[in-house]
Amino acid sequence: MPKFRETDFLMHWVEKPGIGIDAMDRITIRASDELMAVEGVRNFGSHIGRAEIADEVVRPNFTELWISIDNSADYDRTVAEVQSVVDGYPGLYRDLLTYLTERIKEVLTGTSASIVVRVYGPNLNQLRATAREAASVMEDVEGVAALKVEPQVLVPQITIRLRPDAVSRFGLNPDALMRAVTTLVNGTPAGEIYEEQKIYAVAVRGARALHSNVSSLRELIIDTPSGAQVPLGDVADIAIMPAPNHIRREGASRCIDVTCNVAGRDLGSVAKDIENAVLAKVNFPKGYHPEFLGEYAEAKASHQRILLLSVLAVAAILLVLYVDFQSWRLVLMMAMFMPLALLGGVIGALLVGGVVSLGSLVGFVTVLGIAARNAIMLVSHYRHLQMEEGKPFGLELVLRGAEERLAPILMTALTTGLALVPLVVIGDVPGQEIEYPMAFVILGGIVTSTLVNLFILPAAYLLQGSPYMRSDACNEAEKFRHTGLDRGRLEP
Repeated sequence: MPKFRETDFLMHWVEKPGIGIDAMDRITIRASDELMAVEGVRNFGSHIGRAEIADEVVRPNFTELWISIDNSADYDRTVAEVQSVVDGYPGLYRDLLTYLTERIKEVLTGTSASIVVRVYGPNLNQLRATAREAASVMEDVEGVAALKVEPQVLVPQITIRLRPDAVSRFGLNPDALMRAVTTLVNGTPAGEIYEEQKIYAVAVRGARALHSNVSSLRELIIDTPSGAQVPLGDVADIAIMPAPNHIRREGASRCIDVTCNVAGRDLGSVAKDIENAVLAKVNFPKGYHPEFLGEYAEAKASHQRILLLSVLAVAAILLVLYVDFQSWRLVLMMAMFMPLALLGGVIGALLVGGVVSLGSLVGFVTVLGIAARNAIMLVSHYRHLQMEEGKPFGLELVLRGAEERLAPILMTALTTGLALVPLVVIGDVPGQEIEYPMAFVILGGIVTSTLVNLFILPAAYLLQGSPYMRSDACNEAEKFRHTGLDRGRLEP
């Protein structure tokens, strides 16, 4: 995909988990003042966190910022100034993407990053260490930008471990006991109340002192089946232990993502270098392995599908051409010169950065269609001259056929080229990210395909010899011309 030069931007700001809304408010308000002070910025908006029933549920440490810049502003300068403001907050993860780019990446990869290295493994400590090691290796790859390891921090959490011997001695049911303690500490949904078209959730929860006071929890009285009562601290070990704030699983395995974007190089080269570097330099213990995802992985899968479908399409095209021309020599000759017709398109792609983007691919398909059409029409005209008009095979037939097809070929090239001139003259402006490289590829391809069809293909047709025999009527007319006889003078 090309880099869209939109005027609407979306930024993700992610602080460490556990930060309060007040702190994120202060950061966001300060950022809004700095961004609105940038010349060319038209407006600013943001939201912090998401509701539980939103399309994307996140915590208060996740903030989205939106800004729009004026269409009349200097695009590159304004974006550079906005980026410098964003980079002025180094303590949090941040990115700056156009809205369309962010939406496309979310659909393709589930994240806003171009490249995702997902590390799988059972132990969280080892998993975090391996992810950090992979990030350090990726940091050395040229073109990597906005590198981030999925934030996972340790937060205090009350842990309760039942002592099996004490539980059995008092005749307690471990499952029922843990459900009761969980209800008292965390709460359990009990129902809903509907009032004035509003829904209120109802939960059962213990006293506030039990939520954070370990001593009160240890002194919690438990009823035993015998009728006696025992403190919870006598049958369980209760303590505050560090625990990860969030555990992600994919395919029944724990995982952590290492993500990055690309700047200064094409996506494919950076992704390949990252894959080679991670596999060669990162030590993955037994039971741990990486998976390379993201925009490049999706593009690679698409390329494989396109390659398979292209092979089937080429085979069908060759078969249809053979059915018409009845000569494999002609069919293979035309197929052999088609890549040569695309040479100008390759040069056009190099002039606009050398990256084969979506627009370039559309341009190559267009050039291939124009070149194939002109080649088929030229060879068909040669066949018509030889078989229907009785023209003997040779240099004169080839020259006459090329001369008679000169006007249609040039008209096709000129009309197509003139239609693309405005796209080239206007330049790489917002809204032409796909059409601009497409125009260069088509213009360059038209030049080479025209030269191939007018000069190289006729010469090749002459060198390979006549693939057809003239019809009987043409042979008889030729014989009459040689003998000086005429049907009108033949006696019955």
